[in-house]
Amino acid sequence: MTSRPPATLFVLAGLLTVCLAMAVARAESLTPSQPTMPGRSVSLSEQTIELTLEDAVFLGLRSNRAIRGAYLERIAQKFDLRVEEDRFSPKLVLSGRHLSTRNQDDRYRQTEVIPQTTLQTEIGTRFSLAWSNQLTQADRAGRTRNDGATFTVIQPLLRGAGRDVATAPVRQARLSEQVNRLNLKATVSDTITQIITTYRELLRAQEQLKIARGALERSYQLQEANKAMIAAGRMAAFEIVQAEADAATQELAVEEAANQLDASRLELLRLLALDLGTRVHAVDTLEARRIDVNLAEALVAAHERQPAYLTQLIATEQAAINLIVARNERLWDVSLIGGASQVRDRFPAAAGHDTNRTWEGYAGIQIDIPLGDLSRRQAEVRAKVDVENQDIRLAEALQSLERDVGDAVRDLGTRWRQYEIAQRALDLSRRKLDIEREKLQAGRSSNFQVLSFETDLRNAENARLNALIAYFNAQATLDRTLGTTLESWDIELND
Repeated sequence: MTSRPPATLFVLAGLLTVCLAMAVARAESLTPSQPTMPGRSVSLSEQTIELTLEDAVFLGLRSNRAIRGAYLERIAQKFDLRVEEDRFSPKLVLSGRHLSTRNQDDRYRQTEVIPQTTLQTEIGTRFSLAWSNQLTQADRAGRTRNDGATFTVIQPLLRGAGRDVATAPVRQARLSEQVNRLNLKATVSDTITQIITTYRELLRAQEQLKIARGALERSYQLQEANKAMIAAGRMAAFEIVQAEADAATQELAVEEAANQLDASRLELLRLLALDLGTRVHAVDTLEARRIDVNLAEALVAAHERQPAYLTQLIATEQAAINLIVARNERLWDVSLIGGASQVRDRFPAAAGHDTNRTWEGYAGIQIDIPLGDLSRRQAEVRAKVDVENQDIRLAEALQSLERDVGDAVRDLGTRWRQYEIAQRALDLSRRKLDIEREKLQAGRSSNFQVLSFETDLRNAENARLNALIAYFNAQATLDRTLGTTLESWDIELND
């Protein structure tokens, strides 16, 4: 029984390795991370879910589709970085083939294995080592074998030389990774802010429904009081029409408030990626406390954490690296080269087999001078323009950041003062309506005046509610502007 040629074993081993690698790659599943909040759990088994704002944020981190998509994208982005950081690791290519050939003279079976490895250093040096092994088995000519190794080295002196140029792709990839992390932070922060404002819209809709129902109840009470006064002969019968018309208007307001409540509930469920048939009830209390923010401290925080501004800083650095590479590409390609090879042939001879060995070595310099190629100059011009544009955009981003932070801080103070005024106006409207009701009972006022003050009370209640929600939303907007949303909610990105 004949033994299998060693080269064939190499081929089979290589093919087996490739197959195993493909199987592992197919079996590997995508398991993205996800942001978390410490110590939170929410049960969705109740018929009506009593949902706090923290519960809504927790569910959003777990299920929101935009956040899940961003974390899935991070898998590919991290692998992109891994590929670039592997640039200076040795690369191995294993090539092999097995042929069966027949012609008019003989019949051949040929097996060939060629492993080749390459290495690029951080200063631009390129090494290459290849080994070939060829085995030929012929029915008439017999068995021949050829194997040898080839080693080459190329050291650029101008184009492609130096650490700044050779490591530019890796540095760009690392900067891109920083941008990707900032984009992830921005996505999570924006989504959380959207969930916060939508939750408060649900709170607003619930409170507006309460206000509408309270107004309807007071309208019914006014009708009963009118009926009693008509029965006592203290009011003309036709004056009750005003109260009845107001009651019909309030019934319409209740229907509109209920419709708005359903719309707000569905929007919150969409953001939380929950079933739209889920019944949720916002249970947070609408109580506010004043928050004083120092503008100088807010600007410092924004400079350190605001994703859009930090992204622009990185873009400016990336443009500078691109300019370095573009300038280098205009240089001549001058490289020192060297190499060596050795080949051994084994072939049939009169005494059995004979061997022939040959070797070769070389060293020198090679030059490639581009003439009349404007594309290299074009790349440098474009890179210079991009550097100038990035500086302009950075100045614009800085000014916009300072404006946005100033607006957010000022808006927070304004919203608080509006809330205080609205609260005082509400208290006075209630007192004014109570007094007018007492005057109506004493016959010193009219339905028209009471209904007018009733309208004032409803407007004051809605104004106070809107001012309070606007103040809460101003806090969320300030957090997003400063880039502190995650810190305020104790959220870990787990990236």
